[in-house]
Amino acid sequence: MKDDYNSGRPVDTNRQTYAFLYIMVGILIIAALIFLFKSSLFDKRTVNAKLLKDEIFLNENLVYSDNTTNAKSWVWEFGNGDKSNVQNGSYKFKRPGDYIVRITVDGALKQQFPVSVKDTIAQAVDTLMTINGPTQGIVNEQIRLEAQGNARIYEWSFGETGRVDVKGATALYTYHNPGTYFIKLSTDKSKHPIYHRMLISNPDSTVNAIVTPGEGERKVVDDIRAHLQAIANGADFNTNYYYLVNKYFCGDEKVTVNLETNGDSKQTDFYSYCMRLTFGGGINIDEAQVTLKAKSSCSSMLTVKQHSSTSNAAPRRAK
Repeated sequence: MKDDYNSGRPVDTNRQTYAFLYIMVGILIIAALIFLFKSSLFDKRTVNAKLLKDEIFLNENLVYSDNTTNAKSWVWEFGNGDKSNVQNGSYKFKRPGDYIVRITVDGALKQQFPVSVKDTIAQAVDTLMTINGPTQGIVNEQIRLEAQGNARIYEWSFGETGRVDVKGATALYTYHNPGTYFIKLSTDKSKHPIYHRMLISNPDSTVNAIVTPGEGERKVVDDIRAHLQAIANGADFNTNYYYLVNKYFCGDEKVTVNLETNGDSKQTDFYSYCMRLTFGGGINIDEAQVTLKAKSSCSSMLTVKQHSSTSNAAPRRAK
């Protein structure tokens, strides 16, 4: 090992060099760890914003807030050109309608919420009641339907006798004639009756034989119909809407909807259809079926048949 001399004392230059290198490597490692730690924190950040209600009236304030970690700036957009840069606040819409409220945090993180603004006069919302059961049957074979919801009185009219046929939350009935029937359920908790479409065929029919869907398909049909009916009946919009979007449409809110209402047909997208359901009043979902994309479990189309239980219900104007 080579030694230098300083005032007559030997100095180990290699040892000093190694010490310097160790210090530099340590500094670089610490800097890299700090950078990675901060980057991981930023990457994991998600928007933690919410609205107090997603359905309000014109005389109500839309209350909004954000609790995103380490947020520094906010931009709230209310779907009509108005904006706000505060973290928490309230906003009052000037016109009724369907809006998309968006928040952008720190210029990068985004989230959006659908909001329905109704006229100032509040309308009574029916307590959620739905009917679970098959939509097809055969003459002289018993079918079973169940009412879902809390009520004290249940009265079922199966459409064949013209009177109340069964009382109670569970209904068993046997049809004696083929045809299409609208089963009516009246309860003490619903302002309007709830309807369920039933197609009954002859067991020996060969010309127009009806193929009963498999158990899996029937569950899908009933599941979609039940959640759409929940939206129409005034249940929580976000819970039912995003359940359907994520489970059946792979997050695509613009899936095509072929809609038939009281014999009239139209085409719209899934988001617009669901938002209008909240304003329909007395809408009953009769059928709801999906069409799968090729080689995919995602649905590319929804076909809905529905009717209004109030004959004088005025159609909503498309926005």
